[in-house]
Amino acid sequence: MSNQEILGDSSFSDVIILAGGFGERLWPASSPQFPKQFLSIQNGISFLQTSILRALAVNPIGKIIIITREDIQTVVAQHCESLKNTLSPEQQKKMQQDLYILAEPCARHTCAPLVLACKILNLFDKTEHTMLVLTSDHIIEPTEKFIADCYKAAAIAKKGNFVCFAIPPTEPATGYGYIKQGENIHNDGSVFKIAQFKEKPDAQTAQQYLASGQYSWNSGMFAFTDTFFLHEVLEYESGIFESFKNFDAATLPDCEIINGTKCISHWQPMNESYKTVKAIAVDNAIAERTKKAAAVKSTFTWDDVGSWDAFDKHYAGSNDNTASIKSHDNFVYSDIPVALCGVENLIVVIKDGKALVMKKGSSGSMRDVVKEMKNRGC
Repeated sequence: MSNQEILGDSSFSDVIILAGGFGERLWPASSPQFPKQFLSIQNGISFLQTSILRALAVNPIGKIIIITREDIQTVVAQHCESLKNTLSPEQQKKMQQDLYILAEPCARHTCAPLVLACKILNLFDKTEHTMLVLTSDHIIEPTEKFIADCYKAAAIAKKGNFVCFAIPPTEPATGYGYIKQGENIHNDGSVFKIAQFKEKPDAQTAQQYLASGQYSWNSGMFAFTDTFFLHEVLEYESGIFESFKNFDAATLPDCEIINGTKCISHWQPMNESYKTVKAIAVDNAIAERTKKAAAVKSTFTWDDVGSWDAFDKHYAGSNDNTASIKSHDNFVYSDIPVALCGVENLIVVIKDGKALVMKKGSSGSMRDVVKEMKNRGC
């Protein structure tokens, strides 16, 4: 397949941003009420806001839908509103007209909200929708390369594929899912069929994956048409498909304006569907089972910033409230002044009256930390 054939029809109609999350890995700065997407790591712009900027940069002709939880939709709307002040008039108009916050009544992992997105987009417009699914809390650079890879993904999606973005691994990471490369779709190797999805490996297996050159990290971003995706849901998770049958008779709901942004919540068809719908990741429900999985090999750099060690690597904020005496190689993220004396290789996080002091490289213990603090009622 030639490059022109791949890029022949490369526009997206709609972008979906998944913005749930419960804020465990970056405790105590993140929490269920203030998950990672609301944190700022560079230039005072939050992860969520950079994701919205990427959605705008892809230039979808239709909607941008942020799917989140009811209890944090107001904060999502605040981030949308504060972002508008930094945008061009055209981008402000796009957000005003076509950006919606869709608040789930409860968390049901990632397959259900994507079916929900397909259903509401169909209520907006009965034509087929080519959808780009973005995360809300990753670092992706540079935008120009990301856009080019997205256009390639759109063209592949329109041919009836479930498209992933394959990230070339730089280390034997154990915290990511992996994609095994299959047959090339394009002769330069930039697009390929996915031979197999692999769960998060142990250290030895991750080293083998890296050495083989056949594996990529799975970014958690996808592209597909709504027609194709719903067909695959019916094929592999018919119960989920049936849970949304009530949308066949649904009409578009009224929107509530929160902080200048259109929000949809407490919507009866959605609430009814979520009473019965299965909670399962789209990776397990569709990606790993479809016979039409493909991947674009990313030319952009990517980091899910899933730990304080990763956060330290990217953070470009101020340390004006930190004094360091005979100390080195420490990272401090605090809303109060901190003094370090005679220590090294520490991560110190103090937020909202809670503190974390951790040796660098110990991020794998964070889930245990959060569990222990919950048990102690903290």
